[in-house]
Amino acid sequence: MLWANFLHIYQPPTQTEKIVRKVTEESYKKIITGLKAHPNAKMTLNINGCLTEILAKYGFKDLLADIRTLLEKGQLEITESAMYHAFLPLLPEHEIIRQIQLNHETNKKYFGPSYKPKGFFPPEMAYTPRIGAIINKLGYEWIVIDEAAFPGITPNPAVIYCVENTNLKVFFRERNMSFKILSAQLGAGSLLLRDLGDRLKKNEYMLTAMDGETFGHHRLGLEKLLFDIYESPELPTATISEIVTLFLKTENVVPLESSWALMHKDQARTEPMSRWHSPSNDIHLLQWSLTNLAIELVEQADKNHPDFEAARNLLDEALHSDQYWWASAKPWWSLEMIERGAFDLLQSCIAIPGASPAQKEKANKLYIEIITTGFRWQRQGIVEALVQEHYDEEISQRLDLSVPLASEEEFQKIVTHLQKQMQVAAEAQEYDRASQFKRRIEELLQERKSTAINPAASPAQDGQTDGEWGL
Repeated sequence: MLWANFLHIYQPPTQTEKIVRKVTEESYKKIITGLKAHPNAKMTLNINGCLTEILAKYGFKDLLADIRTLLEKGQLEITESAMYHAFLPLLPEHEIIRQIQLNHETNKKYFGPSYKPKGFFPPEMAYTPRIGAIINKLGYEWIVIDEAAFPGITPNPAVIYCVENTNLKVFFRERNMSFKILSAQLGAGSLLLRDLGDRLKKNEYMLTAMDGETFGHHRLGLEKLLFDIYESPELPTATISEIVTLFLKTENVVPLESSWALMHKDQARTEPMSRWHSPSNDIHLLQWSLTNLAIELVEQADKNHPDFEAARNLLDEALHSDQYWWASAKPWWSLEMIERGAFDLLQSCIAIPGASPAQKEKANKLYIEIITTGFRWQRQGIVEALVQEHYDEEISQRLDLSVPLASEEEFQKIVTHLQKQMQVAAEAQEYDRASQFKRRIEELLQERKSTAINPAASPAQDGQTDGEWGL
């Protein structure tokens, strides 16, 4: 078996310097340092051009240089994507292509001639046949999407799939194994190997895909698991592009519309994009009305006007997907993120040369209605009801009660690693961070105690979450 591990790292253009520095120190640097320390380890990475620029802006050029070195050595490959993590399925084709071109130009600037992406990562793994057709037309060789897009029971891990009637290969992430790793159900590399069992001897590949921020930032100490696995000679690694050359059997497939956040209820309602656009979500409808108005105004504007480029750049940034995600309340909600996204779209409308007073007023009314609807949802308990409805589903679908338990020795190694990080944080007077490590250790000890009482219990039932969830 070969392991193709895919990590996605991204921060929105509105992210604060404080959080960027925190995530970089806790996660990005640890991942790249770990790769440097394990020269046989390989990984496929998506870093949106937006984050590349942010890292350069805040002085992390040494980190970008390390990524470039790993890319040149062939230890790392980087995919193409959308510059500002735009939600592509709901955008016009010209906006999709623009986001991709901006992403390519930016990453090429920082990573040099070795940045020759063969594969494509659609933000949120949001896939529709139209997205596949555009990526194929642009000449990319493969795309990575979620297993939920596979039109059958489960993909064959010894087969390379091709999107029917195109030259585009498609890789489906193994959802279950990705969830096991990112939800911290597997606290040591030995547990993963034990879970894989006879698969290790088979001529197949395992493709996992996760948010990079999961390792060290969202999940304290989880970066140790990542490199625990990389140290296992029983599970050699490869980039996704290498997998293409190593497995010769191919089959055609027609992937379904999906995303990597797709849950069972969304599938039953045939609403695969409901986290970003649900017909029953009034805020989503208002957000996309404002989004489409901004795009329409840019299309109509005088491209030679001296103010056009600045307005165009405002819209590029304002198309990031976060605002729609946080308006879903499935189960995540942030009125602050909703307001900021709407404000950025409003500012782009106001800045567009040639926009009439009536059009600007329409944009302002949509902005106000988005915010007032958000407050009404909170006041009337709509947010609370949606969060409760979908939180339990997130938990149940991401936890596997069959995960093998750690031995006492393995468990103690995990706890010791966290205790060391807690001490380092305390010595650096990062007391909030130290308290987070302390809380995580207490959770693990309690989970271990509960498991001893009830061996059927999962070692990760107490609110364990993935990188999209936070702590």
